[in-house]
Amino acid sequence: MLELKTRKMTTSVETDTGLTILDHALKHNVEWGFSCTRGTCARCRCYIAAGRELLAAPTEAEEDRLEPEELEQGYRLACQCVVKQNGDIAVTHKPYF
Repeated sequence: MLELKTRKMTTSVETDTGLTILDHALKHNVEWGFSCTRGTCARCRCYIAAGRELLAAPTEAEEDRLEPEELEQGYRLACQCVVKQNGDIAVTHKPYF
């Protein structure tokens, strides 16, 4: 189960492996801010509160855009963050602005 949190709502959805966090949000009509889907704008920045081990490793785009400390703390870019395995994942949208 994937729990998507925004300022306005929390939505729980079934996970689909191979999809990004942003793909899940769009598929289930969750308002998730984004602009580019390439990992450059960081509007889709999110915090992974649970289930980090179920996600693919950070992409080069995430490593270029996010600070190493952010990645260590659990921040990712939803457009780049792919679900690699089913399980419980909790994500909160945390844009910079």
